[in-house]
Amino acid sequence: MRQVDLNADMGEGVGDDAALLDIVTSANVACGFHAGGPDEMAQTMARAAENGVRIGAHPGFDDKAGFGRHRMDVPPESLANQIRYQVSAAQGMARALDTRLHHLKLHGALANMASEDAELARLCYDAALSVAPDLSVMVLAATAQQMAAEALGIPWLGEIFADRAYNDDATLVDRSRPGAVIHDSELAGQRVAAMLREGAILTASGGRIDTRIDTICLHGDTPAAVGIARAVRSALKDEGFALGAG
Repeated sequence: MRQVDLNADMGEGVGDDAALLDIVTSANVACGFHAGGPDEMAQTMARAAENGVRIGAHPGFDDKAGFGRHRMDVPPESLANQIRYQVSAAQGMARALDTRLHHLKLHGALANMASEDAELARLCYDAALSVAPDLSVMVLAATAQQMAAEALGIPWLGEIFADRAYNDDATLVDRSRPGAVIHDSELAGQRVAAMLREGAILTASGGRIDTRIDTICLHGDTPAAVGIARAVRSALKDEGFALGAG
């Protein structure tokens, strides 16, 4: 039976992380720049470790006012240092809690920009791995993020989203557009099941992009997050997938 990972973004000071940690198998923990802070990081990591949930660092732009969703022009050296700073904080907190980081996943606008620009993605991954070389990288499947990870020869996990609509180039539809964020838990479950059956991203226009799918993400900050998580988990089990590390 094939295993599929179910991940959520957490430690952001919003949403019901405790409930999500009873459902998901990986947690992407905010590193303090776009959201969260030391207490949120420690609490989320401790609960994840208790539940056997894999822990990842979730760095983003220094943009708490915009929740990391504003595109920013940061000099490459400064951005690399910001990534190192955030990942180092996550790594240190995990060690203090007698657990460890498993993966890296970029957040928000930084992730979207890196899905369009392989050089930017590579800069971020190089910076993270310079302080935590054993991390796997969650990439937006079939985008420039995946290209960068493949070029670096590093372990990567192809990620699709349960609660976001796709453009025809495998990037995410901008949040400002109608239908970009999916709030219907039943629909989210059906979409994920269909994409796993197809082995492809299904786009908003009706297109398909063949890709490897290792992990499925939902956003922990949306009101429907827990309902979507339950619906997706149920849909995966109905399709014969086991939840866990692939």
